[in-house]
Amino acid sequence: MDCAEFIRNRITQLRIAKDVSEYQMSLDLGHSKSYIQGITSGRALPSMNEFISICDYFKITPKDFFDSNIDNPALMQELLNAVSDLHDGDIELLISIAQKFKR
Repeated sequence: MDCAEFIRNRITQLRIAKDVSEYQMSLDLGHSKSYIQGITSGRALPSMNEFISICDYFKITPKDFFDSNIDNPALMQELLNAVSDLHDGDIELLISIAQKFKR
């Protein structure tokens, strides 16, 4: 899969996870109603500024965008923000709980 195809597919994946239409996302980003559809259909790619705006829209970093191992990076970011102020012992406890869920 080339980079352009990855970007198109990732935007679609994240948009569906956010439960928003291409039309609504386009308007939310301040573009015409067909902006996102143009990207996901392969007719266009976002500029770097627009790419950053798309990441902000999903509340993720560009690194999160390109990490295809994380299906819902916004939730992961929310989790990281929630635990960032915890003490090491509390974080270790959360890790052990998460490991039990994985079994």
